[in-house]
Amino acid sequence: MADYSSSLIETAVNELARLPGIGKKTALRLVLHLLKRPILESENLGNAIIQLRRDIQFCSRCYNVSDEFICAICNNPLRNKKTICVVENIRDVIAIERTNQYQGVYHVLGGVISPMDGIGPEALKIDALLKRIENDGVEELIMALNPTMDGDTTIFYISQKIEHFKIKLTTLARGVAFGGDLEYVDELTLARSLATRTNYENYLIKE
Repeated sequence: MADYSSSLIETAVNELARLPGIGKKTALRLVLHLLKRPILESENLGNAIIQLRRDIQFCSRCYNVSDEFICAICNNPLRNKKTICVVENIRDVIAIERTNQYQGVYHVLGGVISPMDGIGPEALKIDALLKRIENDGVEELIMALNPTMDGDTTIFYISQKIEHFKIKLTTLARGVAFGGDLEYVDELTLARSLATRTNYENYLIKE
């Protein structure tokens, strides 16, 4: 407790500093802010975090976060179930939803194939995606993976797996710069990339 007069403050600062992007100074600023606010606000924050970790689920169909067994997007009768947008993670779902330009459903792989990191196809939700294509009469797969070497490797792998299906395979237009992350792309650029998506064969030629 060399830096703080209270072990409670030190514990709170150390725990907050575990979060990504939050250092000790920012954590201390947050702790001191909470001390100035009514105790009910801190209780609400604590309860929200506890409830999140205790009750959050993953959609059994698309693997997006959900409050129920099937997420609100998959359950929405107005969404086009014949079009699946394949993404790396939940943050990408949020980024695309913010564009208000996509009315299909999603499939969250949970990562990308990365031999350098020891991540193979079996570690991802690719088999579940293939079952959806086979059982749900899917007509188009939009590969909305981050434009990186690992992302492209994953797209190529999936393209080989679905060759025997009569399905349209498209990718985001290159308004999204190679090496970038979808979650950091502005909404207008992402919306345009989605709207002007290209057939995967054309994508290969351009590359």
